Amino acid sequence: MITTPLDSAILDSKEQYVFYHKMVDFVLKELIVSVQQEKLCTQQELLIFKQYSDLLLYSIEAMRIKYMYDEEDNMKVDLTDSGFPNYLEFRFLYNDLELKNEYIHKLTDTATLKKEFLDTLLKKRQSVKRSRLFQAASIVYYQSVNQQLIFNRFVQGKIIEAPKNSNASLLTSWSFYDVSKNRPYICYLYFNYDGKRIDDEKENIYKVLKESADREMSLDTMAYNIDRKLPNIQPKHIKRIDLGPFHNVFAKDENEITHAILGGISRKEIPLESYALSLKIDEVFSGETFTEGGFFSKQTMQKWSEPIKQKYVFAPHRIIQLLHNRTPEALHKLAKNPIELASLKIEV
Repeated sequence: MITTPLDSAILDSKEQYVFYHKMVDFVLKELIVSVQQEKLCTQQELLIFKQYSDLLLYSIEAMRIKYMYDEEDNMKVDLTDSGFPNYLEFRFLYNDLELKNEYIHKLTDTATLKKEFLDTLLKKRQSVKRSRLFQAASIVYYQSVNQQLIFNRFVQGKIIEAPKNSNASLLTSWSFYDVSKNRPYICYLYFNYDGKRIDDEKENIYKVLKESADREMSLDTMAYNIDRKLPNIQPKHIKRIDLGPFHNVFAKDENEITHAILGGISRKEIPLESYALSLKIDEVFSGETFTEGGFFSKQTMQKWSEPIKQKYVFAPHRIIQLLHNRTPEALHKLAKNPIELASLKIEV
């Protein structure tokens, strides 16, 4: 039986890790299908969206393996407007794997551990000690988890050709985990390049994006910074997806949708695995140009449109009904009615 006190944001049992991972895995996969059906992204954007989501799911699975039998530490779900793991958890994963070789030599070798488990279970007919299970989980963690697949604080995508119906010839993407909001963001930059080889400018583009677009900020400010620091390219369209908050039993934020779900769970009106996911899409487009700088350092810049901001909520039918009853004002601010996803059922 899973126990999830409504005043705790720490996952402190094997059952909770399994429950939380199943929930995130299910919801993100449902979201990808729904984003495609609702045409919130182009086909190319959707493929990129899925790649970043896979990194996020891989990292949360690595956290599950890491913490499952750890008696000293527990994974923390963020207390702010998030519902996702605290950004430090991703940093800890990455740092752990930096020291992989140092740690793995201190662990009991696999053959010895297997023999010990078999003797304990079959000969002594006793349960394996939790500390030894943690040793086994640590071996799996260090031997199977790939550091390159961890959702790092900033993840850069490749530069590719933009779809033919775009207003630019090239497209790149990046994702970041904002340290103040503790949520993943996925960004797309459509741009033109007048040079012969984009590879000549590639490293500079990546450097500027990492320095100027690695945190939540006004999208027109982000666009201006990118435009100013990259005089050899012409940004045309920037799109940013804010993934979250993820409203669920483990979230402890002040968001009214989260509170409606927690209240419904505590009153036993809805099951423990009830959820909703908020998603925001901001976009800006370039327009006329203007000149900035002095006589010897003039630079042609672009004027940017006011950010187009659209909010969405995805949830199962029963939760949508609950939100209509409990938080109708929050739903009035959405770009369209709440979008229905399948219900999640987890045996607890």
